[in-house]
Amino acid sequence: MIELEKVEGVALSRWSWLAVMANIRSVMATSSFLFRFLFLLLTISDLFEQNHGLNFGINYGQIANNLPSPSRVALLIKSLNVSRIKLYDADPNVLSAFSNSNVEFIIGLGNEYLQSMRDPSKAQSWIQQHVQPYISQTKITCINVGNEVFDKNDSQLTMNLLPAMQSVYNALVNLGLAQQVTVTTAHSFNILSNSFPPSSGTFRQDLIQYIQPLLNFHSQIKSPFLINAYPFFAYKDKPDQISLNYVLFQPNPGYTDPNTNLHYDNMLYAQIDAVYAAIKALGHTDIEVRISETGWPSKGDPDEVGATPENAEIYNSNLLRRIEQKQGTPANPSVPIDIFVFALFNEDLKPGPVSERNYGLYYPDGNPVYNIGLQGYLPEMVIESKSNALSDNFLIFTFTCLVLAWELSRS
Repeated sequence: MIELEKVEGVALSRWSWLAVMANIRSVMATSSFLFRFLFLLLTISDLFEQNHGLNFGINYGQIANNLPSPSRVALLIKSLNVSRIKLYDADPNVLSAFSNSNVEFIIGLGNEYLQSMRDPSKAQSWIQQHVQPYISQTKITCINVGNEVFDKNDSQLTMNLLPAMQSVYNALVNLGLAQQVTVTTAHSFNILSNSFPPSSGTFRQDLIQYIQPLLNFHSQIKSPFLINAYPFFAYKDKPDQISLNYVLFQPNPGYTDPNTNLHYDNMLYAQIDAVYAAIKALGHTDIEVRISETGWPSKGDPDEVGATPENAEIYNSNLLRRIEQKQGTPANPSVPIDIFVFALFNEDLKPGPVSERNYGLYYPDGNPVYNIGLQGYLPEMVIESKSNALSDNFLIFTFTCLVLAWELSRS
């Protein structure tokens, strides 16, 4: 009786196996795309283990016509162990590709939306369309409303910024998302009229009427003040006055702030503390400053002094080393610097000087522009053809058989 049950069990398993294989062949013949998609999802799901990534963020810009697909970028980011990404929009393809990835996202709401975002119903509709469908699977932690608005010399944009931020925040509150998602905006370093010495940092006088209520809002909702800081710009403009070693975090004498006796050995920390000083001058010591962009171009126009792959490698590798050490600035030594590196890829369609298209750590094909010690891997892109389709189907068939065999062995 026992032997018969075993034989019957084997026969039943074989019958089930043959039936399943027949179904697989039928479905593959008509829906190979779905199987390839399923295989991709299974692969990504397996790769995206829950872990603590490197404590820095990276800007993922997409002003280019040759970038890899978001699903491939997701695997690159995983291999780099990067834990935070900043977008300049709310691309649904990117947010979907990073589902269940444990990567935190700052998503962007462009300057062109500021006027319409003043309308509470439109702000709520935007969140319902761009945040709610993804937030259960993708960690959206912040909405960056506008980018470098005060640097645009556009009075309408300037006046719309704070009302738009308030409207977006109120919509998050109404939808029960304000505890998960905060609201901020990123500023150009040019909003400061003075940054030297750091303790004398001040905002431009013409902007104070807008920045003061903005700071009050940050304080109220406990959101960070974002600044885009590029020591490269300062060096490029005055290479005969500014030490290259000072801007590249290389050994140098540095300088001491005469007002505080604090010593600075690099320009970025001095810039951060200058922003803190400017905020304090307007009555706030309860707002954290974070760097939403910093980087160094690997190529530039003839007049863009210092834009070389060697300098870019030194700047970013030294910066990442300091981030890893959880360093604070001289004025805030207990607050580790919080930085988003610019940028993940070179973007070939960005306007402006050559440097604008050469800030990436990676070329679009996944090769590093220079070596800063990150071991990243961009999977090869599959180009559809009959032979590729046959190969894909074989891989999917083999994978499915292995999974099925494992499941049957457990029963």
